[in-house]
Amino acid sequence: MLSGCAALGPLLRGTSWWWAMAAVSTIVFAIPAVLRRAGVAGWLVNAATVGALVATLTFMFGRGSGLLWLIPTPNTFGRFQQLVEAGIKSIREQGLPAQATDGVLFLLAAGVGLIAILMDVLAISLRWPALSGLPLLVPVAVPGLLVGSAADAFALVVTSVGFLAILRVDALMRQSRHTRPPEGIPAAPGGDAQQRQRPAQLGGSIVIGSLGIVSALTLGAIIPVSPAIGPVAGSSGGQFFFGGAINPMIDLGKDLRRPNATAALHYMTTASQPPYFKLLTLDQFVGTTWAARSDPVRPGNTVDDIDKPLGLSADVESTETTTAVTIDRLSTRWLPAPTPATNVEGLTGTWGWGSDSLTILSTSSTTRGQEYTVTALNLKPTAEQLRASGTDYPVAALQNLELPTARPTIVDETAKSLAAGTASKYDAAVALQNYLRSGEFSYDTESPVEDGYDGGGLDVIGKFLEVKRGYCVQFASTMAVMARVMGIPARVALGYLPGTPSSQRTDDPARYDIDSDDLHTWPELYFGGVGWVPFEPTPSRGAVPAYSRADATPPTSGPARPNQEYTPADLGALGGSESQLQDTSSVPRLGLILAGALAVVLLLVPGVMRRLVRERRRRRIRLGQSGALEAWAELTDTALDHGVQVRDTETPREFADHLEMRAGTAGNEVAAALGRLVVVEERYRYARPERVVAGGDATCLADDLDRLISAVRAGATTRERVLATALPASLWRAMSRWRAQRDRRTGRKSSIAAEVSAGVERAAYAAHRSDLGP
Repeated sequence: MLSGCAALGPLLRGTSWWWAMAAVSTIVFAIPAVLRRAGVAGWLVNAATVGALVATLTFMFGRGSGLLWLIPTPNTFGRFQQLVEAGIKSIREQGLPAQATDGVLFLLAAGVGLIAILMDVLAISLRWPALSGLPLLVPVAVPGLLVGSAADAFALVVTSVGFLAILRVDALMRQSRHTRPPEGIPAAPGGDAQQRQRPAQLGGSIVIGSLGIVSALTLGAIIPVSPAIGPVAGSSGGQFFFGGAINPMIDLGKDLRRPNATAALHYMTTASQPPYFKLLTLDQFVGTTWAARSDPVRPGNTVDDIDKPLGLSADVESTETTTAVTIDRLSTRWLPAPTPATNVEGLTGTWGWGSDSLTILSTSSTTRGQEYTVTALNLKPTAEQLRASGTDYPVAALQNLELPTARPTIVDETAKSLAAGTASKYDAAVALQNYLRSGEFSYDTESPVEDGYDGGGLDVIGKFLEVKRGYCVQFASTMAVMARVMGIPARVALGYLPGTPSSQRTDDPARYDIDSDDLHTWPELYFGGVGWVPFEPTPSRGAVPAYSRADATPPTSGPARPNQEYTPADLGALGGSESQLQDTSSVPRLGLILAGALAVVLLLVPGVMRRLVRERRRRRIRLGQSGALEAWAELTDTALDHGVQVRDTETPREFADHLEMRAGTAGNEVAAALGRLVVVEERYRYARPERVVAGGDATCLADDLDRLISAVRAGATTRERVLATALPASLWRAMSRWRAQRDRRTGRKSSIAAEVSAGVERAAYAAHRSDLGP
């Protein structure tokens, strides 16, 4: 468990989370171990384990709300609810690696506690140690699904070795149970013969386990992994876990570096200039990484009436534009739209807008196959209005001045040098934009990856200001951070560039196509009386806003037809072909595939386990290690799997007669084989152990067993053969025997039927040994 939890390292910062998970899992495993040693009943052990988990969480996270700090109260459960909500909120807001906040720690501690309880029940209570490894796949597999990289090799190897150790211990325990005579009967001489075989078995287990680990690592290295598509461009697995930010900066860079661009959407607009399409706003730092602040959609925030932007004055010139959008191959819960939008029509599903960011999103729908029309404002502030804006910022804007105190010194030094000598916040912002667009910097999507500073965190910005090579993520993040240093509220917008005029509709040059190469980030700065104003610091990408250019005059022409008006029929005639509307999101499909694969694996588990038991028995028979014991056990289990009734109170000859009538084993060769096996079993049960067939007779015994198994299968119906393969009844019989042995070992009272059966077995064993003699 400890090594499996360590596999979460790529997702989380620091190590405090691991120590919390280690403490909880250790307690959850230790409590039932102590109680079982004390002879406490099994159901009480499981109940006490759940209570121990709750008490541990109360002590660690209850903040003294529990009685004696351990017994939860209503206030404790209220505290737990707050932590769950805070943890989910933090997960949705953060990028990777995430900061282990109190809420995240609580979710991790509670989750590992539940996994530990499940593992304990599977391995100890139910005696299914092989299945106890399945819950541990959660922490081991999640990093690969979210980050898109291979699992940590060291954690995987250590976890695998631990799992093999569990299987080895179980094998030794089962071996001792099979070779132990019934309770009350002294061990027969020569019983140490099988003990001498253990070193060889241990060596075989190590070899097989090593081959399994090496094979898994080799397959993981050579099997191609499907490229991750970010939560914006298409939907990576992470968007459903770490909200908008797995890490949106990193994922955007991956999409920009993709060799072949994929279509996202196309649109027609009445705007004189094709607009940027915003999806998401990153406006706070979690640790040193940009993240989206929680901005829930209130019940009244419907997309047919979106509020005007914060702080927008009536003095700022604005015109209303209409943009008809058709989604081609994009699936995300954020809606790409020109900003600031005032109305959206034609959407299917439930959509709303955040009160602070005004971004449009849905918690139950996606953009897949959507066709909608956005009414938005085209704001045209002047340089004079921006220069005259005050610093009396509203509370919603003031929170966009926050910065982590631990940041590279080059960030503050550069910001202060650029702001020196400027007459206003606006002039400082323009100087910052001009600096980043100057010849000192160059656009490059590869350098951040090659030099190890990809993303938009504070540490990345420091490196970027030294190297001066990067793409939109670094430029936008740098301007937003340095604007905050200058005292200007700033945030980062993530979305799409305006795209290019369509080549598919030459008769209509006002249609634009947007693909994954148009993914983009840009900073937005707040100015009193105007509101949030976008800037464009990335060289060779996008267009510099008119109000931030040296001449501060708006353009008179553009690629679109100026002041073109469209009728509703024109705006509705943008339907793409069926192939264009197909969703390429891999997450829902991947989820279904994983769920189906898990279901198939679970269905195959009983049959695989039964097959492994059969092969282990056949191998031991041929090696002469335990001939009669394994041969008779395999024959009775095979008969039981194929619908033949097997009674514990039957003698070998009674069972043989019953098998001949039921399973069609009558015949010269088959009957002879059954007779030989009955004799061997009788010798094993009633004579001295050293007279058990071994050595040269092992091959003959194994051949007889194979012949009898084939005869039992041939005499069964198709339904019985299918059930024997998929749901072998012998596994449940073995589990019942294990429970009975555990009950006798722990002194627990068994059922009357079990006691009678055990008594008959002991009596028959003792009587035959005294009657037959040597």
